[in-house]
Amino acid sequence: MKWFLGVAVLLLVALILQSGLLAYAMYVLLGVLLVSRLLARVWTGNITVGRTCDSVTAEVGEVVTVTVTVRNGGTLPVPWVLIEDLLPRDAISAGSTRLKVKGKRLQLRMLRAGQENVMTYQITPAFRGYYQIGPVVLESGDLFGLHRRYRIGAEPHYLLVYPPVVPLEGYEIASRRPIGEVRLTHRLYEDPTRIAGVRAYQAGDPLNRVHWRATARTGALHSKVYEPSTLVGASLLLDFHEDGYLSRGELYRSELAVKAATSLAHAIALRGQQIGLATNGRDAAERIRLEGWDRQDYRTRLAMYEQATEVLENERMAPVVVDTRRSLEQFHRLRETLARVELNDGLTFAGLVLEVSNRLPRDATVLALLPAVPPDTAVALGNLRRQGYAVSAILIAIPEDDRASAFGRLLAEGVEDVRMLNNEAELPALCRQATGEPTPYALV
Repeated sequence: MKWFLGVAVLLLVALILQSGLLAYAMYVLLGVLLVSRLLARVWTGNITVGRTCDSVTAEVGEVVTVTVTVRNGGTLPVPWVLIEDLLPRDAISAGSTRLKVKGKRLQLRMLRAGQENVMTYQITPAFRGYYQIGPVVLESGDLFGLHRRYRIGAEPHYLLVYPPVVPLEGYEIASRRPIGEVRLTHRLYEDPTRIAGVRAYQAGDPLNRVHWRATARTGALHSKVYEPSTLVGASLLLDFHEDGYLSRGELYRSELAVKAATSLAHAIALRGQQIGLATNGRDAAERIRLEGWDRQDYRTRLAMYEQATEVLENERMAPVVVDTRRSLEQFHRLRETLARVELNDGLTFAGLVLEVSNRLPRDATVLALLPAVPPDTAVALGNLRRQGYAVSAILIAIPEDDRASAFGRLLAEGVEDVRMLNNEAELPALCRQATGEPTPYALV
C-alpha cells in the first residue's frame, strides 16, 4: 500500500510541475506494481501442498518420517517460493529437547509449470505429548521485491506420543477400608467369615455355601453371599494444576507424574482389575477441537506465524475422566488420555474431587498423584475417606522443605498410606512398600 501511496504523490507532483518524464516513470511503476501484485496472487494460488506422516502415533524415541510435497499446478513458472513446515516453538527451541528434527523443513525453490518438489525430514520425540506438525507456510512474490504474499498450504497433522511404561515389581496398594456401609460393584475376592446376604441356589454352588436355615424356612435351596475381603483395582486422581508444578523442576515433575500414572495403570490392568483416571489437566485434542483451525491469507509473515502458532487461553473447568472399569481396551484408553494431557490453570484438585466423587466405585482404591498438598487438597481426600473410600496418595518429587507439612496434612485427614516418588529410579519399587508403613513424619 505504501508503494501505491508513493506513486500517487509523485504522480501529483509530476502533474503540478508538468514533468512528462516523471509522470511516464510513475505510470510505468504503477503498471509494474499492479502486474507484480497480480502475478504473486496467481503464483501462490496455483501451488498445492500435501503432507504425509508414516505414523500418527509413536513411542518415545521412535523416528517418524514426514514428507511434504509441493506442486505448481499452474501454466506459469513460479520464480521463487519459500516453503516451511512449522513445528511447535516450545518443542524445538534451543532450550527444549521435546522434539529432535533431522533434515530440512525449510526450503527455497523455483517451480516450473507442473513441477513437483518433495521435502522430507524426520522427527524423534523425547517426551510424550500431542504434537502439531504443520501447517505448511508458503511465501512468494515478484522478482523486484515489491510485493510478497503468504499462504498456509496444508493444514496440520497431529502426532500422539505415548508415555513410557515402567514395569513395577508388584502392586500392593490396598488401603484400609474405613468403618461403615459401602456398596460394592465387584465381588471377586470373598471372605467366607462375613455373610453379605442370601440368594437363590445356582447350579454349581458348593454345599458349604448353602444357607440351610433359609432353605428350611422357604423350602427352596438358598446360597450365602459373602463380602469381599480385599479391594480390587484403583481410580487414579492426577493433579495437573499449574500451581503444583513450579517452573523449577518442570518439565521433569509433570512427566514423572504421567509416567507413574501410566505404570500404575499398566500394573493394575495386567492383573485383570478395574482401573480408571480423572485429572484436572487439559486434553490437547479437545482444546484443538474446540478452538478449531482458522484459515487466512496474510499480508505479513509475522501475522501468519502468530496465527499458525497461536495458543488461546483455556477457560474450561470440566475434568478429563476415564470411568473406572475392567476391559481389554481400558489401559490403551488411559494411556492415550495421559499422552494428551496438558497442565491447566483452571480446575483445582479439590474441585476435581468434588466433580468426580459420584463416579468413583467404592470397591476400588482412590489413588491420588499429587505434586503438592495444600490444605484444600488434604481436606478433599479426607472427605473421600469419610465417605467410605479407601484413599492412598503418592507425592511426586515434593521438595524436602514441604514434605513434613504434606505428610502432616494427609495424616490429619486420616490418609495413612502415603508414598514418596522422587525420581524415575524409585518407580519400579513404589508399590512394594508395605501398606500403612510408617513414614518419617508419622505420629508414633
